[in-house]
Formats: sequence, C-alpha cells, structure tokens
Amino acid sequence: MKIALIGATGRVGQAILAEALHRGHQVTAIARNVDAIEAKAHLKTVGADVADADETARAVKGSDAVISAFNPGWGNPNIRADYARGLAGIVAGVKKAGVNRILFVGGAGSPIDNGERIIDSPSFNPQFKEGALGALDALGTIRKETDLEWSFISPARVIKPGERTGTYRHGGDEPVKDDTGESTISMGDLAHAILDEIEKPKHVHRRFTVGY
Repeated sequence: MKIALIGATGRVGQAILAEALHRGHQVTAIARNVDAIEAKAHLKTVGADVADADETARAVKGSDAVISAFNPGWGNPNIRADYARGLAGIVAGVKKAGVNRILFVGGAGSPIDNGERIIDSPSFNPQFKEGALGALDALGTIRKETDLEWSFISPARVIKPGERTGTYRHGGDEPVKDDTGESTISMGDLAHAILDEIEKPKHVHRRFTVGY
C-alpha cells in the first residue's frame, strides 16, 4: 500500500514507520522537520505544517491510507488548542486530496475505566492533562465525521519499550487489562495493531484499544 504517515518523527510515529516499512509498504513520512528521518528504501519524506489543509493535501495525495500520529508536543503550553488546529487541517487536507481511509492515534486518557474517564482519575498525571484533553476533543470531533472511513486507536495506559509479538487483545471504549489489572502494550505491538487495522480494517467508524 501507499501509506502517508503524519507525525513520523514522534515516538509512536517512529514505531509505526518501522512497522510499515517492515511490511513492505511505500511510506510518505510527514513532519514539520524531516531532517531526523533516516533515508530508506520505499520511504519518501515531506515537510509540512499539517494545520494547513493545502499542505496536508499535497503531502497525502495519491495515498491509499493515512495514519495520523500527530501530537503538538507534550511540552507545548498550547497543546490542546494546537491539537484542534492540527486535526482540522488534517481532516480537511485528507478530504481535499481524495483519500478516504485514515487512522488516528489518540491518547490513553479517554477510555472509560470502572465507569469514569481515565483522564478524570486522581491518579492521572496532570502533566499530560491538556494533551489528553486535546486527544479527547479530537475523538469527539472525529466521531461526527461521516465522509471519511476513520478509525481511532487509544493505546493502553502504559506503552512499554519493546518489540512486536503480535499477541495482544482488542477492546473498545474500555482499556484492555492483564490478569494483574494492568493496561500495557509494547511500542512494537502498538504499531503492529495499527498496521493490521490499515491492512484489514475491523474498526471503521469506531474507537478501539489494544493491550495484553
């Protein structure tokens, strides 16, 4: 497939890029600064401000699918507002380019755990609150989207360093937990799940999550 990857230089984006290339896809890696992306076969890099719909459209045009791992940066004091700006540019740009399939990588704070949003839990790290609210806003916006074949993945609460095993479980609006009550996934398996959904969609117009 021809896959456009937005946010390719981020931690999750790098794992997605590695998995997509491992599977033999042609990838267009999109980021504001692409200098840090190592040149590889089947990889094209495009510098773009995805908040600009025209720049996004030019970057993703001709793709079979788009994966958005967009994040304005956890240290960004305007992360929530910039998340909304970025999302608007991505959605408008993808539509303008005529690409129908898109998967959004969201945050782990929006799922419901024991009847309440994880983001509202006293144990939720306040350092990530504004970014998590931005991802939650994005989910609400995307759920109203009818023109795109979208999916939205919320990772497990803890994303561990680690390789792909291909062995994990899927959930919906609640986190997947192991026998000890922990919600975890390796970075490699998160990327594995994302590419599986792109290749064989099972969660179109739905949010899903993964964990062990």
